[in-house]
Amino acid sequence: MPHSRYLFAMSCFQMNLLQEAEAALCPANEPNVEVPDGAAGHYLLGLIYRYMGRQALAIEHLMQALTLDPLLWAAYDELCVLGAIEEANDYFSDMAAQRIQQQYLSESSSLNSSNGSEFYNLSSNMAVTSVDSIPRQSKQLGNNTREIASLPLSVMIAKVPASNSGSSNFSQYITPPAATQLSGVAPPPLCRNVHVSFNVANNDVSTKLNNIAVQAPRRKVLDEGKLRKVSGRLFSDSVPRRSTRLSAEAIAVASSNATQVIGNGNGHTSTKFLGGFSSSSSSKVNAASSRSLTFRKGHSWISENFDEGRRSEAFDDSRMENMATTSSSTSMSGDSRYLEQGKAIGDLAQDSRLINGAQELLCLLRTLGEGYRLSCSYRCQEALDVYLKLSEKQFNTGWVLSQVGKIHFELVNYFEADHFFDLARRVSPSILESMDIYSTVLYHMKEEMKLSYLAKELLSVDRLSPQAWCALGNCYSLQKDHETALKNFQRAVQLDSRFVYAHTLCGHEYVELEDFENGIKCYQSALQIDQRHYNSWYGLGVVYLRQEKFKFAEHHLHKAYNINPRSSVLMCYLGMTQHALQRNEDALEMIERAISADKQNPLPVYQKAIILVSLECYDEALNELEQLKESAPHESCVYALMGKIYKRFEMHEKAMLCFGLALDLKPPAADVATIKAAMEKLYLPDEMDDTL
Repeated sequence: MPHSRYLFAMSCFQMNLLQEAEAALCPANEPNVEVPDGAAGHYLLGLIYRYMGRQALAIEHLMQALTLDPLLWAAYDELCVLGAIEEANDYFSDMAAQRIQQQYLSESSSLNSSNGSEFYNLSSNMAVTSVDSIPRQSKQLGNNTREIASLPLSVMIAKVPASNSGSSNFSQYITPPAATQLSGVAPPPLCRNVHVSFNVANNDVSTKLNNIAVQAPRRKVLDEGKLRKVSGRLFSDSVPRRSTRLSAEAIAVASSNATQVIGNGNGHTSTKFLGGFSSSSSSKVNAASSRSLTFRKGHSWISENFDEGRRSEAFDDSRMENMATTSSSTSMSGDSRYLEQGKAIGDLAQDSRLINGAQELLCLLRTLGEGYRLSCSYRCQEALDVYLKLSEKQFNTGWVLSQVGKIHFELVNYFEADHFFDLARRVSPSILESMDIYSTVLYHMKEEMKLSYLAKELLSVDRLSPQAWCALGNCYSLQKDHETALKNFQRAVQLDSRFVYAHTLCGHEYVELEDFENGIKCYQSALQIDQRHYNSWYGLGVVYLRQEKFKFAEHHLHKAYNINPRSSVLMCYLGMTQHALQRNEDALEMIERAISADKQNPLPVYQKAIILVSLECYDEALNELEQLKESAPHESCVYALMGKIYKRFEMHEKAMLCFGLALDLKPPAADVATIKAAMEKLYLPDEMDDTL
């Protein structure tokens, strides 16, 4: 079965058997076979091709999945990560709404045409789903969405209000996970008022079920002896009998019916408001009620009740059938047209509601999709402006607030990022998405207490989530326990081998331990998962820069810069590499771009001063450092460089003061040795001083 192939492919994908998964969806001996399960199948095949490094095929199938199901947000998410989306309007436009409308109307008309036969099949072969299967399905759905698809919006999209007509048709545009498409075996037909003894053999159960006739319960007639004993208590002359009261009510209804018929002049309008009884049926009711009101004197209550029992049985069997056929034959011309007209109006209203709902949902997805696309393209300020266009209710959701926090993280605005990530956790305490980025934000802010609390909370939410172990690893890394931090990051990789940021954090810790070989392997593993993960390109560039392999460093840093051309940190390191390659003009140009991209970042200003010193532009370099001292007063390297410039000017007292201030700020051990060596050689000529 095609669906079985899809389930097998998904199992192989989760076990990282990508070639077997591809073979299950696209068999080699059947080149023209259709991908099973429509949009879900194309989405899974796109993921397989993505992790196999075949980006073009991955983009093709993901776009096909989004074309088949415009509400499949997971496919759009992957396309944004791959950088294949140009405009969100192309995918969540009015054309998509019209396509949904056309498909829905076509299937709705086909459903109406086959409504009679489907109803007959449903009534003749009635099957119910076991109640015990419901929690099993929900458990499978939860486990499946953990691996495949679902993002905060998929759950929101799946909650489409059910309706009496067309809800099953509209649900086709929401691609369900495989766990919901269970090929269940229906239990035996359900019959009412059937009591089966399960003491018989299994092979006799079906035979006994077929031999049981399902009949409506008839009134039982008490025998004469029992009735004499209770007749004095049940039937008294002071209280009217139940049949009398019912007959009186029937006369009142019949008289009002006749009055309504006379007043309206025809029988159609009267049947519209009186439940479908025509004038002929009401006359029969009047005759029956008048006969039931006639009490014959001389007859005992016993014989009367016995006759009543017989009359009631006959009324239950034949009279109700006569009334139903008579009323249906006389009122079909009026009521059927009215009911059909009302049903048509209701279907039209339902269709319009579903179409309007789809258009509103696509409008919301258009805004969210544009913001997410810009965020994945690292056009952070533009993405932030798009998210601010959302309504207050939509903006104050966990997913949107975490996305805004990531934007501020990319903008190196850690205080704002902390604020929005904290709001996201208040709105959604169990959120895990982007919490690894939040832990990195707290790491840069040196918020040790908040970081440890975050790691503990994430572990309590889901101990098997890679985000929790990344937060714990950042907590140990902040405490300079890099070996323990590395073990936690490796645990995150073990839990989810496709969690790209965990590989990058492992590389960072290896670099801190000066194990550059393993660090390079971790960065390369991250790039095999996501080639647009600029953090790994940056990590490789920094490793080669520290190894003084400047050509390799420039290549990898330029790769990272092409992915994120608005990062001032990448511009700064690329300028440093160009300066090491003696390309000072290119380096100055890149450093100027970094300064204009983020005026709050002190690193590009410091690197600009270093380049100016190498070009012997001491006055300009000193001016840059004086400005930098105001914005970063606790950086020892700033005072150390100022001391070297003052020594060039032979201003030994100011140089000694600057060196002393640099030592007071407790620089790293390697910088301490360099500063002390410069202080010892303060009065030596520049030609003999190798510290400059």
